Amino acid sequence: MIVPLPSRTVRRGKGFTLDAGTGVRVTPGAEPAARLLRTLLRPATGLPLPITDHGQVLVTLDAKLVGLGAEGYALTVTEHGVLLRAGTAAGLAHGVQTIRQLLPVEALRSQRVPGVAWTLPGVDIRDLPRLPWRGFMLDVARHFQPVPVLRRFIDLMAFHKLNVLHLHLTDDQGWRMPVPRHPLLTSVGGWRTETNGDGVPHGGTYSRAELEGLVAFAAERGVRVMPEIEMPGHARAALAAYPDLGVAPEPLPVWTRWGISDAAFGLHALGFVREVLDEVLSVFPGEHVHLGGDECLLPEDVHGSFLRQAAQYLLDHGRVPAAWEPTGDPRSVVMPWKDETQAEKALERGQPVVMTPHTSTYLDYPQSDGTHEPPGQPGYVVTARDVYHVPLPDGVFGAQCQLWTEHVRTRDHLEYLAFPRLAALADTLWSQRPEWEGFTTRMRSHSSRLAALSIPAEMRRERCEHS
Repeated sequence: MIVPLPSRTVRRGKGFTLDAGTGVRVTPGAEPAARLLRTLLRPATGLPLPITDHGQVLVTLDAKLVGLGAEGYALTVTEHGVLLRAGTAAGLAHGVQTIRQLLPVEALRSQRVPGVAWTLPGVDIRDLPRLPWRGFMLDVARHFQPVPVLRRFIDLMAFHKLNVLHLHLTDDQGWRMPVPRHPLLTSVGGWRTETNGDGVPHGGTYSRAELEGLVAFAAERGVRVMPEIEMPGHARAALAAYPDLGVAPEPLPVWTRWGISDAAFGLHALGFVREVLDEVLSVFPGEHVHLGGDECLLPEDVHGSFLRQAAQYLLDHGRVPAAWEPTGDPRSVVMPWKDETQAEKALERGQPVVMTPHTSTYLDYPQSDGTHEPPGQPGYVVTARDVYHVPLPDGVFGAQCQLWTEHVRTRDHLEYLAFPRLAALADTLWSQRPEWEGFTTRMRSHSSRLAALSIPAEMRRERCEHS
């Protein structure tokens, strides 16, 4: 009853019980996965699981293991012990999450649970994902989320073997990324005086150390972080700090409303953008950097020129640009959000595509039409079934869900909107033969895991005049 469904599972005879005498044995390169296993199991089980040369749990990085790709793993549990093998660190991290799901559900709790036999069933699993990009975009610009919330969410992503956290760091309503050469971006652009007339100041920014720590935390769990710096539109927070960068260089406050501002960078701001991207590249070591690129009111030729030059700067520095709209370079990743036609055109051009259609991946839409749902983006309902059946034309890298946070202020609200819909995305992108009915059957038991992880199954509807 694992989510996402493993590629092959064979039940064996007796299982293995972890106890106070159980140790973990590692081979060179597998130490991070062993630490992750111990870190994740200790709060509920209280087991020390020391690293020892004679441990019954063997975690091994095996470069000779074939057929499992960049993220696959092999897991065997017998009455004598546990063997977790993978060819990569990411594969081992995914295997650790499967071990967590095989244990009694109490193993997921954040506090010690006495009197439980921590028994893994006898099993032989070989597992690898169907698609390489299994992501989630979180908008921290509209409503800021502190680092502990992001770390917890990375843990929840890793539990479901999602592997890309796309951080939407800048927008009209806030700038969260520190850039030492341009300190007003955070001191001015990171704060707004109110939100839709509520009279309550809102803001927040991350330090470089916090972002670097977040990247390392995610990498230990097989998750890579892709930053997004919106351009040339959705730039009003930056222009509040440095109005001379705009098409119309007039002082504007950080926007307190939702929608699409007409404020945008002018072409003369490209030097500033390169300096911002220099800082982004030094903080985020991953392959991809997102440039935004959508909903901009600039003339098409100016908009296109801006994106092409920004994308080329990333390519010249060994990175791959991503954007909501085509950047003009076929090496850029396109994330079509309007309809499938966008994807088809990009695939015809030979561009890498990650599917993000709003009608099946936007989690700010309510997940049902029930009156109990908290306020959300109007216009559509996106159910778990909609997410599970996200269009995936042949040749796409994968897909990701998006959570824009105009209406989302708290961690509970964020997690309520994300699950179980993110579990549906994880299953349909990982499973070799995704099947909705089988997923719903497994979710009956998986829902108890979500409860043990303290993910809210419902939200009290409150009056929300200002969001």
